[in-house]
Amino acid sequence: MEGIRHILTIAGSDSVGGAGIQADIKTIFSLGQYTASAITAVTAQNTCGVRMIQAVDSAVLSAQIDAVLDDLDVDAIKIGMVYTKENVDAIRDSLAKNNYRGHLVLDPVLVATSGDMLAKADFLNVLKEQLFPLCTVLTPNISEAEAISGMKITSVDDMVECGRWIVSNCHCKNVLVKGGHSTGEKMTDILVSDDGTFKAFTAEKIDSNNTHGTGCTLSSAIATFLGIGYPLEESVARAKDYVYNAIMAAKDAKVGHGHGSTNHFWGLEKTK
Repeated sequence: MEGIRHILTIAGSDSVGGAGIQADIKTIFSLGQYTASAITAVTAQNTCGVRMIQAVDSAVLSAQIDAVLDDLDVDAIKIGMVYTKENVDAIRDSLAKNNYRGHLVLDPVLVATSGDMLAKADFLNVLKEQLFPLCTVLTPNISEAEAISGMKITSVDDMVECGRWIVSNCHCKNVLVKGGHSTGEKMTDILVSDDGTFKAFTAEKIDSNNTHGTGCTLSSAIATFLGIGYPLEESVARAKDYVYNAIMAAKDAKVGHGHGSTNHFWGLEKTK
């Protein structure tokens, strides 16, 4: 596990800097690895909500991915906000054309923390068909898992059954159903494998308004640890620890007037 690893993030740009490409770059840098990026969409947003979204042309997206994969030995890829079915096709085609066989972490971003839609209405089925089967792990939150499966989640048992449905029906290798938006004093995420077995990751819920971009941060951290060479369960555990500390470090900060960002650099600050 020696040396700097190359991690590619394919996601949308967040102008306020707490989520998307910006969060991914901060996360991967903070974990000591090299970040490359391909932007799928440009958003005008702040901590209060999303004001405008402009998708990047699929040919431009393909050119970005091709340029990176042609030059770097990429150890892992994180995919976040894709937004259009044309960009789903572009990602699939570029991965195939460049014969990419490394780790792929897909965060199926549908809705922002603010509640704003971050996907076109007609693109979910294309995403499921084209990219889900390629993933090392899929990382939906509860509302995204419900949208993917058509199931209602009200308990940890429901999360397990939903995860099993997704790996079985969407041909995923693994799915991490995130419970951060659930009620209660604890947060439980459920990692379900394609053989139906599962592992629960539970932590105390932090009372904080600064949770913008936590899903992006978690998925890019998982991709980074997979790229370094850790097994999936350990990668998830390490990524969750990183995000927990990032939320804790920012819980009393004042960033904007809505949902502020986590502190991606908490680990670097500890070394001062």
